[in-house]
Order: sequence, then structure tokens, then C-alpha cells
Amino acid sequence: MSADDFRSRYSEKTPREYFFAEMESLVFKLFILSIGASFVQRTAGFGFGIFIMTMLPAILGSYGEATTLSGILAMTTSFIIVVQKWRYIVWRRLLPILLTFMVMSVGAVFALRRMEYVILNILLGITLIVVSVYFIFFSRRIKVRPTVSVQIAAGSVSGLMGGFFGMQGPPAVLYFVNAEQDKNHYIAMTQTYFLLGNLVMTVARACNGFFTPAVASGYVSGIAGVIIGNIIGAYVFRHISILLLRYVIYIYIGMTGMLFLLGI
Repeated sequence: MSADDFRSRYSEKTPREYFFAEMESLVFKLFILSIGASFVQRTAGFGFGIFIMTMLPAILGSYGEATTLSGILAMTTSFIIVVQKWRYIVWRRLLPILLTFMVMSVGAVFALRRMEYVILNILLGITLIVVSVYFIFFSRRIKVRPTVSVQIAAGSVSGLMGGFFGMQGPPAVLYFVNAEQDKNHYIAMTQTYFLLGNLVMTVARACNGFFTPAVASGYVSGIAGVIIGNIIGAYVFRHISILLLRYVIYIYIGMTGMLFLLGI
């Protein structure tokens, strides 16, 4: 923006108008979204992609770019947690679901280039509603045994959801909740899964041209939010009911899914 353009845009604005004009900028939106998504991931153990993908495609204008940016920001969030909890990783309970996820997610990323925006919008809306309904009404009733077949099934669904929408969490969380006996193992296993899975998907997305300058600048805008969200989430995790927080998030997810279906 030239000096003349800057003056013409802001010279007649009051400080209040200038402030709100700046709030509407892309940088601010990404910063706030990153705080919220990282906060959710740190408190619940998953949900970064679910939270940020409700708005990110509209901001960037491309599903491919949105899932790429969501993936690398989520990868940063997971990395911070893995560094803290790496002692609790048990690889024999992680590798089958992780390897299955990698294969399915890469296939979904390559298929993404051939899918239309309208179709993805409908699929995303349906996915968000299903996720919301499941976690509100059924997650505490349905118990799944942590067998290899269950890992493969969960990894397959998780891979498709991750490759298409950047929200691979729900199927994987269902497995890890039943496989792990305490919250330290749960958080270590889920974050290692998300870290390595997002790393593979980021490479696949880069090969498909989704890692653009807009994604790189978006990462710079969002990284501070990721750190802040992690700090706040770690504090809140120790002081409030996670159950209540989760239900608020799930209701929000379901409402957002309806908006996607209605094209709002």
C-alpha cells in the first residue's frame, strides 16, 4: 500500500474506526483463530482442525491452502506437547493406526485437487454435524476395543477426514481413549499421531501445489496464537471441567456444519 493510499484509507477515520478496521485484517483473524484452535487442542487433546476449518477456507479461499495451513499450525501445537510428554509414547499401540492414516490421507490429498468446492462444502458440513452429534450423544456410550482391526478402521476414516478437511481427530481419539489408561499416555499418543500425520500430509500437499506464499504468511501470522493458545489451554486444563468445555465446542461445531450445508 502506497503512502497516499494509506492516508486516504485512514486519515479520515477516528481512532476507534481505525482500530476496528485493523481488526478485520487477515493477520488478526488468523491470530485469533490460532489461539482458539490451539486452546482446544491443548485442553481436549484434539480439535485444532475442527475448530479452525470452520472459518479458514473462507479466509484463504481455497480448501487445499486452508488444510495445509491448518495442518502446519496443528503440527506446531502437537510438537510443543510431544516435547513435554514424549516419555509416555508406546509405539506398538501407535504404529498400526498411524501407518494406515498416512496411506489414506495421502490418497485423499491427491484426490482433493479433482474435487469441486461445492461438493467439499457439503461434505464438510455433514462431517461437522456427524462429529458434533457423535460426541454429544454417543461418545460416552460406545466402547471400542483397541485391536489392530479397530486401529486400521480408525486410521482409514481419520486419513480421509484429515486429507480432505484437515480434521483427522475424532476417529483417532475414539481409539486412543479406549487404548490408553491415563491422561498422560493419551495426550502423548494423540499428539505424536497428529504430529507425524500432519508432517506426511504437509509433504503431500506441497507436492500438489497447496503450500503457497499465502500459507507461509498465514503460518507466520498464526504461530504466536498457537503459543498463546497452548499456554492458556494448559492453565485451563488444570482448573475447569473439560466435559463442559467439550460440550460447548461440539454444539458450536454442529451449528457451523449447518451453516456450511445452508451455504451461509
